[in-house]
Amino acid sequence: MLNSLTSEREAALRATLPDDRFSKAEARHLEEPRGRYAGQAGLLAQPRSTEEVATLIRAAADARVPVVPYGGGTGLVGGQVAPDGPVPLILSLEKMNAIRAVHAEENVLIAEAGAILADVQAAAQDAGRLFPLSLAAEGSARIGGNLSTNAGGTGVLRYGNARDLCLGLEAVMPDGAIYRGLSRLRKDNTGYDLRHLLIGAEGSLGVITAASLKLFARPADVGAALFQVTSPAAALSLLALARDVVGESVNAFELIHRQGFDFLAETMPNVVNPWAETPEWCVLVELGLATGASSDDALERIFAAGVEAGLMSDGMVAQNEAQRAAFWTIRESIPEANRRIGSISSHDISVPLGALADFIDEGGRRIDRLGAFRVNCFGHVGDGNLHYNVFPQPGKTRADHMAERDEIKRVVHDLVHEMGGSVSAEHGVGRLKVPDLERYNDPTKMSAMRAIKAALDPLGIMNPGAVLRA
Repeated sequence: MLNSLTSEREAALRATLPDDRFSKAEARHLEEPRGRYAGQAGLLAQPRSTEEVATLIRAAADARVPVVPYGGGTGLVGGQVAPDGPVPLILSLEKMNAIRAVHAEENVLIAEAGAILADVQAAAQDAGRLFPLSLAAEGSARIGGNLSTNAGGTGVLRYGNARDLCLGLEAVMPDGAIYRGLSRLRKDNTGYDLRHLLIGAEGSLGVITAASLKLFARPADVGAALFQVTSPAAALSLLALARDVVGESVNAFELIHRQGFDFLAETMPNVVNPWAETPEWCVLVELGLATGASSDDALERIFAAGVEAGLMSDGMVAQNEAQRAAFWTIRESIPEANRRIGSISSHDISVPLGALADFIDEGGRRIDRLGAFRVNCFGHVGDGNLHYNVFPQPGKTRADHMAERDEIKRVVHDLVHEMGGSVSAEHGVGRLKVPDLERYNDPTKMSAMRAIKAALDPLGIMNPGAVLRA
């Protein structure tokens, strides 16, 4: 049985560390971007070291007070707030934001969990290296949260998810013990890998306090293009063709539907649409090539081969860095345009690449059977991850369709499951998708997850209600 953080228990926690480590939680610590959950006001702790985190966790365990870890607050599935249950201790890693070391020759950077992703990227760049995790919230998201949710983003096609970019972790376990696994090794077969257990656990098995991250050589020549494709199936064929031309030098391959441009025109007219006539489908392709290779030449060759194969009919190659940035502004502004329109139901899903085109076609048919809606389907088609979001028709708002929201989500997620996909591709489970996990996950996997949670966190103090039902 967990206990709420009463004034007496708060006083006991405050006694463990200096006074300036504590304050009342601010409004931003009780909110999440989609506004679906509001956290309970309580004590905010901002430790300055891993040892201080361990002290807090031990004290919380002794008092059986729940702990909700907080990073940058950018998560989209409610993992960073506790809307109900016993009032928790909110444990913010914001003050633990140091870049502890950069080992450029090893392609390794060690950062504390509170380091902002953009600062990690900048530290790598200062060392002449690349940290390739990139996502819309990189100016405020923190690396501990990125790892706790196994964040994806635009670079997954070439570099992998956050999980693939981590060599080692330092973390505090639910009993307050410190796991000192901040390895710089590429090979280490010394038993169970706690790193991969903690990554993606969303703070439910412990608190990540620092990470050893992989760096890469910076591409000497980066170029981008927008290509008009005849269909999502053609987009996948074009990706295969592009890889035939440049191998694994495709940094990103993003699918954009006409609806995304329409929403931008409606809500963000300052974002320039470069097409004279907006295509039904297009892809944003970015290449990163080594010294001696030309991205412009490679993109022209991809374009010529794609036209010859009947996969596309038009395209434009960025002529300079400003135009490349403008192309990316289109892609990165679509989520904000979606937010301004107001979706009835949003879905972060993945399916096998071979099923992607069929999913889009069949998904459209099933949504049409439910009524008159607009669908904005876009995303990281190169790794099978789509953001498949359903919106009201013009003149209506999502409030007009809230009674239909659960049915829309069920239709989309059932189709994903039928096609061997995942209902949580890159945003995590949090609290929002706990029922989905129970409905679609393999029963043996669910049993194993519950057993792991019970073994590592027998008191259930770590982010209760996130990932697994409390």
